[in-house]
Amino acid sequence: MNTALDFAEIDAGMLAEVGGKAANLGELTRAGLPVPPGRVLTTEAYRQVAQGLETSGDDLAERARRHLLEAPVPAAVHEAIVKSYAELGDDVPVAVRSSATAEDLPFASFAGQQDTFLNVVGADAVVDAVRRCWASLWTDRAVAYRESNGIDHATVRLAVVIQVMVDSQVAGVMFTANPVTGRRREAVIDANPGLGEAVVSGAVNPDRFVVHGGEILERHAGDKRLTIRSLPGGGTERVETAHEELCLTDDQVRALADLGARVEEHYGAPQDTEWAVDEHGKIWLTQARPITTLYPLPEQSRPGLRVYFSVNVVQGVMGPITPMGISAFRLLSAGGARAFGYGPADRLDGAAFVAESGGRVWFDLTTAVRSRFGRALLPRALTLGEARAVPLFEQLMRDPRLSPAYTSPRPVLRAIGRFARGIHAPSRVLLALTSPRRALEYTARLGTELDRRLVPPASATPEQRLDHAERLLAGLFPVMLSIMPIVITGYGLFALAAKLSGVPLNDMQDILRSVPHNPTTEMDLELWDLATRVEPEPFKERPVAELVRLYQAGELPPVAQREIAAFLDKYGHRGVAEIDLGVPRWSEEPAHILGVLANYLRMDGGADLAPSALFAKGAEEARSAGAQVVSAARRKGWWRAPVVRFGLRRTREFAGLRELPKFYLVKTLAGVRRSMLVVGERLVELGVLDSASDVFFLSFREARAALGGGDLRAAVAERRASYEQESRRRHVPRVLLSDGTEPEALASAAAASTAGGALTGTAASAGTVTGVARVVLDPIGAHLEPGEILVCPSTDPGWTPLFLTAGGLVMEMGGAMSHGAVVAREYGIPAVVGVPDATHSITTGQQIEVNGAAGTVTPV
Repeated sequence: MNTALDFAEIDAGMLAEVGGKAANLGELTRAGLPVPPGRVLTTEAYRQVAQGLETSGDDLAERARRHLLEAPVPAAVHEAIVKSYAELGDDVPVAVRSSATAEDLPFASFAGQQDTFLNVVGADAVVDAVRRCWASLWTDRAVAYRESNGIDHATVRLAVVIQVMVDSQVAGVMFTANPVTGRRREAVIDANPGLGEAVVSGAVNPDRFVVHGGEILERHAGDKRLTIRSLPGGGTERVETAHEELCLTDDQVRALADLGARVEEHYGAPQDTEWAVDEHGKIWLTQARPITTLYPLPEQSRPGLRVYFSVNVVQGVMGPITPMGISAFRLLSAGGARAFGYGPADRLDGAAFVAESGGRVWFDLTTAVRSRFGRALLPRALTLGEARAVPLFEQLMRDPRLSPAYTSPRPVLRAIGRFARGIHAPSRVLLALTSPRRALEYTARLGTELDRRLVPPASATPEQRLDHAERLLAGLFPVMLSIMPIVITGYGLFALAAKLSGVPLNDMQDILRSVPHNPTTEMDLELWDLATRVEPEPFKERPVAELVRLYQAGELPPVAQREIAAFLDKYGHRGVAEIDLGVPRWSEEPAHILGVLANYLRMDGGADLAPSALFAKGAEEARSAGAQVVSAARRKGWWRAPVVRFGLRRTREFAGLRELPKFYLVKTLAGVRRSMLVVGERLVELGVLDSASDVFFLSFREARAALGGGDLRAAVAERRASYEQESRRRHVPRVLLSDGTEPEALASAAAASTAGGALTGTAASAGTVTGVARVVLDPIGAHLEPGEILVCPSTDPGWTPLFLTAGGLVMEMGGAMSHGAVVAREYGIPAVVGVPDATHSITTGQQIEVNGAAGTVTPV
């Protein structure tokens, strides 16, 4: 609003641009919802009194507040407030509530950024409350919140709502979706006698009610030991009270839930509301804002309750994936579905089980959960890669809404058979059993052939590059998984060895240490070896940004320049969050690798602590462990020993190949990325995009259409903003139901978090270590002192250089066969994975003990 001053009746409607409570209350009034009458002051006057104030500096908030509180209210504003207040009546008690454009946003609510003043009586008191509302735009919490959300202080605007006070007998808050479980259309109501401030501020334990479909599911009486009441003549008082009975009747609870449903229907999204019941029993709605903590639901294409499993969480990529990265997943899934005989009509649409929400990829596993065959297979498969999800799915299988609907295993067996024949699984298994050398040669040939296919003709047009990329991605899944029969053969023989020897699988994990043919392990060892050959001086003395500049300018010392270039030529396709083709690779942004090298060169340690020596030691310990298992088998029968020895030999030859399919996948994504940057350059020439990298905020279908011209810059800017907002999301569900429920939130806190003071997870790599914890949320730029215990959400290969100096590993996600667990075993690092909220429960510098055999993490 450009005018210097404006008052508007709430019932006349408000301009949405003023944001926050002002716009919301105007919307609610127009919708016919019971909002107390009042007025909204929208003014730039606070800017006038804040002129000359710099919006930066460590003491910004304090300086701004002091300046505003000491400045007089401009005469025109003072006169307008007094006049408008008088029109409400004689000394009418009002609530004076600040309302800014940086609150009540779809992505960031942060209720209570600015201040509210209740039961204000008298014109002078109202003017003073308005000034204090202006000053509260610069509370420490509001400034910090805007900075954390990337909101420019200079762009924030403020309105003040002056609203007739409801002398409430009971008041509180109501969420129209359950904020804990995420379940939509389930109202959660907190209520307390008196004004709602007691509930909003968290000063009291209120009564709680949960309502779904008109049925009151929960009634929980709080102690309600504090009541805030209006005082005659203005102000409020806090009174110590004791209310044993519930402060709302069932009819009032249902009426509130119905009101909440109407508010949600009006806004089209779940709402966080405040309400009050006056002395006549009338319910008033005093506030509504979006619930920003709920995870957005995938668009549902099929009826009934659906079960979604997060691909991002499994892969340890908690941030969003670019639109083109998601488009690539759809192409990959289309190729996989076609191999099973269920390919989509258009490969760009992806398989029917792929969904997207919040910029992340989800698999719809409803069919597996509702199939008897799936119920038998799914927990076993998840135990290997994502153990924390197993009890969640077991819980879902007891839900009557997800009762078995598919009883015959024949369709599944036919699909598996079709896929197995397509990748020649029987012959691959036979090859692995009879000739490991030829089996390994086959996996290497796949890599050579992939390298050949990745390069499109130099003369390829942008349209042909898109054709080439789509063919590569749609055809990759079967080729990539043709390695898995060889890997499964190794692990199958491992299980057979355990059965024949009588040694439990958990006691045989040392046999999987330092296995060969793992491309990620080989990469890490090569990087360490590189650190022993390069000239150390620039790495010990210069910051990483300077090292990057020197490398890109070709000005590092000769050996370092040559060797780093050779390493990136071989492994430069890798990176953090590498499953997203929209993110840069190490070859494009080498800061991470140069930073790791610098850390290696600053370390002090003997030759016996070098990763190559530790790797060799691990291999020797694996041979010793294998010999013990063979001896145990011999004691059970002479013929068992040679079978077990044969099986363990094959296990070690093939276990490392588990990482190879992903290695080839990431190499393919990097190749497609290079080609799409060429497409992006063409779109820049056409004026469709501002920069070549903007192409990753389009899908493949959109990129092809854009070659015909147009202007997508505004759409890309909007998607980039959404991507940045989602990047700040702190919580992503592992499993999500289509009604919004997060099954993990329903699990018992005792079973999910601690036992006897120890955090519990899944045993991943045997051994016990006590050391200092280092919580790392992002590997880029992270530094780990030798022996420190790495505590992180999850890992992909971009993390593994940190493993070389880690004394132990604790991960929030993953199972015994997840990436971090496999690499930890190979390095002989004690590891526990699937530890709920590890990065919040453990702090950097804390002494902890990691027991990789028991699966516990204990504070020392």
